[in-house]
Amino acid sequence: MLKLRAMADRLRAGLWFLPTLIVLGFTILAAVMIEFEQVGDRDHLIARFPRLFGAGADASRGLLSTIAGSMITVAGVSFSITVVALALAASQYTSRIVGNFMRDRANQAVLGVFLGIFAYCLVVLRTIRSGDDKLYVPSLAVLVGMLLTFVAIGFLIFFIHHIAASIQAANIVALTSAETVLAVDRLFPAAVGEPVENDHQQLQRLTATIERWHVVPAVETGYIQDVDPEMLLTVARETETVLRMDRGIGDFVIAGSPLLAAADRALSDQDVARLCTAYGIGKQRTLRQDAAYGVRQLVDMALRALSPGINDTTTAIHCIDYLGAILARLIERQMEPPFRSDGAALRVITRGATFEKFVDEAFDQIRHSGSDNVVVLMRMLGVLSVLSERAETRPRRETLARHVERIAAAGEKHLDTVFEGERLRDAVAAVYTTLKSTNEN
Repeated sequence: MLKLRAMADRLRAGLWFLPTLIVLGFTILAAVMIEFEQVGDRDHLIARFPRLFGAGADASRGLLSTIAGSMITVAGVSFSITVVALALAASQYTSRIVGNFMRDRANQAVLGVFLGIFAYCLVVLRTIRSGDDKLYVPSLAVLVGMLLTFVAIGFLIFFIHHIAASIQAANIVALTSAETVLAVDRLFPAAVGEPVENDHQQLQRLTATIERWHVVPAVETGYIQDVDPEMLLTVARETETVLRMDRGIGDFVIAGSPLLAAADRALSDQDVARLCTAYGIGKQRTLRQDAAYGVRQLVDMALRALSPGINDTTTAIHCIDYLGAILARLIERQMEPPFRSDGAALRVITRGATFEKFVDEAFDQIRHSGSDNVVVLMRMLGVLSVLSERAETRPRRETLARHVERIAAAGEKHLDTVFEGERLRDAVAAVYTTLKSTNEN
């Protein structure tokens, strides 16, 4: 199932799959139009609308040849523009957003329409006969081909506008954030509740009686894209053991290195193979089960914007704002519990995402790169203030407080002027006040 899901995602993200379907559709349309004309009253149409359906073989052949040549030229230009846009976006922001451009349905549809009209004209051209052969001109199909040309003109105008808009920093950041929010809603649907006890303490208590862990090595090298927890629970139940995930979603694993471990029991080769199939490993991280990858993309864009060669504070601020929107979504959600049980017995110890990891991923590197930029530090404190108003659990308030403390320390160390230091201290005090009032409520 994981391989089928990964294959479906690759097809949707590929720049060739949708255009191929569109070309196939236009080819079928050409065949249908030709067959429809043979069963219809063609002579009546020509007599009634001679200007529309009365073109001869040479004129029809010349028209379709011109359309076909134009469409393949425009398709080549459109593909070139797409490649240039990809290269520009990768160099200006981060190479990890190239996948967003390739998944863009608008780019795929435009390329498919141009190539589809080209294929349509080729199919219709093949049926036109004149000279010694019996004269045959599929007039209706030729007319449709001409009308499709105007459709292509509309697509070309839209494509130019779409490319110009899609390489703007604000749109790229917003699109990445929207995809990440969708992943968050899919992976963490429930509202958060107060945790009963610390997960680390609970883990120590539950695993105190386990004497030895038997390692299950990875069979592939790459990033973990998917994990099937139900398969892990099924194997653990059937073998009556406890499984511990040593690598989680988004982690890089090397073939032969530990992937997970079984408690006090060596598993059979068949069970090991089943466990390995529960992991989907690929060449790069994806958003299917890894919402932190979207956070990583925004952080990379912010770091590139803060680099001395670019020095684009505005783009960095955009990234921080949208990171705040993602964290605001996460702070109200229940993260997946690290323990899976079969009735009363512990069966699987998972390695999943936590709110603390998300906040660390979002702020640590940006704080380090922008430690001498008071605007960046102030914006991060603004985001933490908004999050503080929504933090309903003590562990999450403590996480936010730690980052406020780190930002204050970075500002004290790197800000040069007294005025900037006072601004930062006032903002820090305001966030602490918000955290305190939230804690009291």
